[in-house]
Amino acid sequence: MHPEQGEVIYTEAQIRNRIKEIGAQLSSDYQGKDLVIIVILRGAVVFLADLTRCMDVNATIDFIVVTRYGYSDKPGQLKILKDLDYPIEGKHIIIVEDIVDEGLTLYYLKEALLLRKPASLKICALFDKPARRKVNVAPDYTGFSIPDRFIIGYGLDYKQKYRNLPYIAVLREDLLQ
Repeated sequence: MHPEQGEVIYTEAQIRNRIKEIGAQLSSDYQGKDLVIIVILRGAVVFLADLTRCMDVNATIDFIVVTRYGYSDKPGQLKILKDLDYPIEGKHIIIVEDIVDEGLTLYYLKEALLLRKPASLKICALFDKPARRKVNVAPDYTGFSIPDRFIIGYGLDYKQKYRNLPYIAVLREDLLQ
């Protein structure tokens, strides 16, 4: 147990089993299609690695880095810090995200990618926190729906630490005050 960690809410085995289920569903839904998996860096990399090993479908993987703020303090402005390396027009797109919280960045990213005319665009998130949603965006594929608590592990961080934990734990409440 780490000093900033509270209770474990999803074990390594629970996460692994759920990812296998998602991978099987994606394999079924995208068999024979020209699939591009777009990963939002950084937190989703751990999820991506395990998810793609559970998929039985060929896919191109590309990475994107986005922020909602860029160089100003006005929310809603999407700034792409690292864009895709490959065109997505006419391809089936899955955005892989670690957690959907407020949904603002994901909403703006989805809108920006739709302008590139993909054949389809879906969202796959390991964790969904609907209680904090500020816009109408929801994952099409979800690992776990979680309560409004700050979680760490399995790619999710607190001050860039704890991404390497193989499970999901709650951050101690006293650290957020």
